[in-house]
Amino acid sequence: MIDTTVKLARIAVENLNFFYGKKQALQDLNLNIFDRQVTALIGPSGCGKSTFIRLLNRMNDLTPDTRAEGRIILDGKNILDPKIDVVNLRRRVGMVFQKPNPFPKTIFQNIAYGLEINGETDKNLIENKVEESLKKAALWDEAKDRLNDSALRLSGGQQQRLCIARCLAVEPEVILFDEPCASLDPISTKKIEELIGELKKDYTIVIVTHNMQQASRVSDYTAFMYLGDLVEFGTTEKLFTVPKNKRTEEYLSGKFG
Repeated sequence: MIDTTVKLARIAVENLNFFYGKKQALQDLNLNIFDRQVTALIGPSGCGKSTFIRLLNRMNDLTPDTRAEGRIILDGKNILDPKIDVVNLRRRVGMVFQKPNPFPKTIFQNIAYGLEINGETDKNLIENKVEESLKKAALWDEAKDRLNDSALRLSGGQQQRLCIARCLAVEPEVILFDEPCASLDPISTKKIEELIGELKKDYTIVIVTHNMQQASRVSDYTAFMYLGDLVEFGTTEKLFTVPKNKRTEEYLSGKFG
């Protein structure tokens, strides 16, 4: 009989080490990121959360004198292999950053841009994809009459949802959120959290957050990192209520961080 409780790993991280020059930032990380689940990365500043999430779509390639060891397996292929098409990888594994970064273009052009640079020329298809992406990002009702306005005129929370829509337009399979609510007010934060809950129906999601309450609200799995080590990984419910590691318990109770 098949155990239906066993979830399939969309991304498998195996013996991952990472170096900035001679300084080791990540040490022997092993964990699975599950399909259509939200995995939260928590831990104090400088523990390696952002370094790790940027490895999942090779953003760290843009930093000189860095080196990764080990394997990150996505759909059976090691994305750290030098032969991997990094442009295609970043389409498949999209990223939303801490601060909203809309282009100084119209709302419509922000969404259409990724489609156009990937060679799409069908105007009807682009228009439909813009609408679809804005709806998925819960921004359509607020933006449908303003598509030709500058994206810079949107509020901070709207700009972040625009960036999510821009990511969705190129049809990623995995979405990485690096502290997406750090610069947002509570109302905008709530909208982003609700949106993440909707998006996980169709996407695998990894989120870095300093907000432990946010991690407990939005995630299915949580990884606690400290000084480049993965201290503990498990379901969010168990990690927050009955942590196995003393350092996890101390961090969650506010004894350090």
